[in-house]
Amino acid sequence: MKNIKLYVLPFLILLISVTACKDDFLNQDPKQSLSSNELSSLAGIEGSLIASYSMLLGRDGFYSDASNWLWGSVRGGEANKGTDPGDQSVANPVMAYGVPTNNGPTLQKYRACYEGIARANATLGLIAVAQDNVPAAAKTRIGAEARFLRGYYYFELKKNYNNTPYVDESWDEVTPITNTADLYGFIEADLKHAYDNLPEMMSDAGRANKWAAGSLYAKALLFQGKSSEALAVFNKVIADGVTANGTPYGLLDNYADAFRSLSDNSMESVFASQAAANTGTIQNANPALVLNFPNGGGPGGCCGFFQPSFDMVNAFRTDANGFPLVDGSYNDAGNAVANDMGIEAADPFTLDAGNLDPRIDHSVGRRGIPYLDWGDHPGKTWIRNQPYAGPFAPKKFIYYQGGVGVENDGSSWTPGYTAVNYNIIRYADVLLMAAEAEIESNGDLDRAKDLINMVRQRAMDSPVLNAGGTPAANYVIGLYGSFASQESARQAVRFERRMELSGEGHRMYDLNRWGISTTTLSAFLAHEDAFLGGGPYQGASFDSGKDEFLPIPQDEIDLLGADVLTQNPGY
Repeated sequence: MKNIKLYVLPFLILLISVTACKDDFLNQDPKQSLSSNELSSLAGIEGSLIASYSMLLGRDGFYSDASNWLWGSVRGGEANKGTDPGDQSVANPVMAYGVPTNNGPTLQKYRACYEGIARANATLGLIAVAQDNVPAAAKTRIGAEARFLRGYYYFELKKNYNNTPYVDESWDEVTPITNTADLYGFIEADLKHAYDNLPEMMSDAGRANKWAAGSLYAKALLFQGKSSEALAVFNKVIADGVTANGTPYGLLDNYADAFRSLSDNSMESVFASQAAANTGTIQNANPALVLNFPNGGGPGGCCGFFQPSFDMVNAFRTDANGFPLVDGSYNDAGNAVANDMGIEAADPFTLDAGNLDPRIDHSVGRRGIPYLDWGDHPGKTWIRNQPYAGPFAPKKFIYYQGGVGVENDGSSWTPGYTAVNYNIIRYADVLLMAAEAEIESNGDLDRAKDLINMVRQRAMDSPVLNAGGTPAANYVIGLYGSFASQESARQAVRFERRMELSGEGHRMYDLNRWGISTTTLSAFLAHEDAFLGGGPYQGASFDSGKDEFLPIPQDEIDLLGADVLTQNPGY
């Protein structure tokens, strides 16, 4: 049950009317505005906080929400934009690492983050002038939530744009703020404050608690290479962490349930953006993910975006013992997963018979395999432009046929507005980050192995089944024994993150922090272009020192001045 109402709210502006006139009729409060007395009440401060939470769903389009489907997954080589070259062509240069400084989606993401920050700062400002009857405990809790959100939004800016201007609640809105300071110090301070001051349990699902703050704080430490510090916090989350209602964190029995609305705010959900259908506005129902459905049939009926890449699909290949091909040989001719590229839906097609990690069929829609409860994926008839974007369809965050009318909102031009939460942090991610921190801090490799195997065991127990109850493919997955070295453990955890978190917006940021973006994505481009010749990757290249980050939007530089905002290298 989702209790916190994250409906889209206008930015709360304090309007104080000052006048020397004695005529009362001239002293009316502006219509549809809030008085200073209303805003400084407990309800007013809570409303301001909820306005910051609501920005997790994004604003003004398809590219600014917490899922980072374009920024983390498409740029990370897990998928291409999909559809055809003409639909949302503004995303074409993003996937080809040729982003112009005036790119609309890039500006969308940037401004959404700052809108979330502005709303968090407004909340902190209201706490400072709160009415006397606002309890001290409420001010502490709300302030910690606001700082958690502010830290989150700045972390998003850091991952995507490197350093951007830092403003807090004390900014006078006049003094120019440059982007020369490293954001990580501010991010750490906000998230540690939230970790130290938030309660373990919250009254509403959807609010950040102590353990959500701890997980994000530890993640920020890990991204800076502070592995030992991160591990200490991750260990506390694993040992003591609970959901908002007090349930200890754990993995759901079935991997697929982590992406279904019926399991929203489950024991696997550490922190999530809250989506809701049929609330009277589609803006609460995952507006940024509405394009990411099969095209021409099945759920959504549109629009064919976010099509998984050949490289990602092939990476689910396992060897005779059920282990991934971490050496990269999964793309070799003898290992690549069979697909129906160039095959009409009415023509025969033979399914792949080799060993596969079962998470392939929870993550990717491919021909002949059950697509949730919509029947078998029919192939080309559900793909908008196969020669341009390939034969695969996205599968996570899709509503079920049995949930029509409940899991989705049918009040708009497409029924693809869903009530499926996006898990910004789920427990499997925490386990794998803890394993990585253990490995990188020269810690206990056997404990790292056990953490990885917890995630793999759940995957092993989650096969996709045909209508008759038999496995839909030859699923073979094994559990790791002791690692021979730190390097072998490192390869295992990095590949496990790829499999477990595929399509969830993490990949680009992982590649960047591991320092392997250039090598990995250059190989990715060459491989994909061989299958999609003349398609989205024609002429594309990944330029080291430039393409790790997006450009600072030119609109912002024009607004503040080139002497205030420094453009990122290479743009």
